Amino acid sequence: MKYNTLNAEIIKELENILGSKNIMLDEEKIENYSHDETPKEFAHMPEVVVTPTDAKQVSEIMKLANKHLIPVTPRAAGSGLSGGAIPIYGGILLSMEKLNKVIETDYENMMIVVEPGLVTNEINRLVEDKGLFFAGYPMSLLSCCIGGNIAENAGGGKAIKYGVTGQYVMGLEVVLPTGEIVELGGKNVKDVTGYDLKSLIIGSEGTLGVVTKAIIKLSPKPKYATDLLVLFEDVNSAIKIVPIIISKGGIVPTSIEFMDKLSVHTTCDYLNEHLPYQKAGAMLLIEVDGTREDIVEADAETIGELCLENGAIEVYVADNHTTQERVWNVRRNIAEAFMVYSPEQSLEDIVVPIANIPLLMPEIEKISAKYGIKMPTYGHAGDGNLHTTLVKNPDMTMEEWFETEDKVLKELYEVVYSLGGKLSGEHGIGIKRRDYLKNHVSETELMLMKKIKRAFDPNNIMNPGKIFSL
Repeated sequence: MKYNTLNAEIIKELENILGSKNIMLDEEKIENYSHDETPKEFAHMPEVVVTPTDAKQVSEIMKLANKHLIPVTPRAAGSGLSGGAIPIYGGILLSMEKLNKVIETDYENMMIVVEPGLVTNEINRLVEDKGLFFAGYPMSLLSCCIGGNIAENAGGGKAIKYGVTGQYVMGLEVVLPTGEIVELGGKNVKDVTGYDLKSLIIGSEGTLGVVTKAIIKLSPKPKYATDLLVLFEDVNSAIKIVPIIISKGGIVPTSIEFMDKLSVHTTCDYLNEHLPYQKAGAMLLIEVDGTREDIVEADAETIGELCLENGAIEVYVADNHTTQERVWNVRRNIAEAFMVYSPEQSLEDIVVPIANIPLLMPEIEKISAKYGIKMPTYGHAGDGNLHTTLVKNPDMTMEEWFETEDKVLKELYEVVYSLGGKLSGEHGIGIKRRDYLKNHVSETELMLMKKIKRAFDPNNIMNPGKIFSL
């Protein structure tokens, strides 16, 4: 597809739609919009950054872009990890930063209506005094925006109990690539009226339209939480406990976070943490929450006993803010700990059936040894979503690193798919995994995705080049 570049006439039309204060052309200002949280080699400058303030302006921008064949890349906070908000064909970068309002708080229906540029954590801050929260918890909720969460169908550490973003999105206002504004879903708890187009938009990575409003379901906020940091000698013992907790214990934990030996040892050293981690071949961080303190305490005690009965070396209980911060600090600082060794990393987002994690780990160790790079693995044991991270050997040149990274990813993804897994559990495909995806989906599945894309976006101007190429 050949796109047109912006000229003075199109810039003037954008100014007529938005006003000059909502347009950025200065290279120094727009450089921040050329990348997300993926490595800088994926970065690409847009020709212009626009910051609309309502859906009508977004609609007029899309009509203009569709008419002149100008690519448009939507962006929320730019905190993504797949390159989904990078304008790889230049064109218009559509920043939703000024569409950041709460439109309605409907406590009777336990829903909140928001614009896509609202920082996700603001939802929780606004409704916590009513005993409510947004349960589709992404790990980066302090920095990400709800629009990006919807685009990626973001998940996180609490997905085992509460699920992911899409389960809490009841309705959407979407501007299509051709400029029409459509309302999908609504406040009805049950709705099977025709095709579920709302769910098609969720997780489509901004390739099918621009979300300008979202109706989010709220949930009762648990009043109590207890965390258990559990050390195991090996990965097998750590993973085997997951179904035992749920089936034998009858408990669905809020989260079960997994850290392999390399992650545990490196991070504890980095934090100067004095837990007896030297014996640990794997670590689980298990959280339980609820509305009654006695039940939460009883659940935590049951889980601790089950862990010790099934090979745990040690169980540490954190039932107050100070101790909870201490144990979560280990999980949160894994990436920072490896930055000390090498700032060049490739954070992956693989997902496999939970029971296959022990089969995956030795394969990762083999690949790591074969290519001479560190590959710490950590993530969400409760749903099989792991963040295996390729960490550049400091002795490698950048050319060697890029070549090694490509070979490692090809082998890693082959192993993941042989174990019934997928490329991405929560971060998305974007451009980072686009060229690998085509090797792991059938021609028929890829064809269906492309047909859907063309139905929504006949001129392929909406975030082109993401997920797959047309």
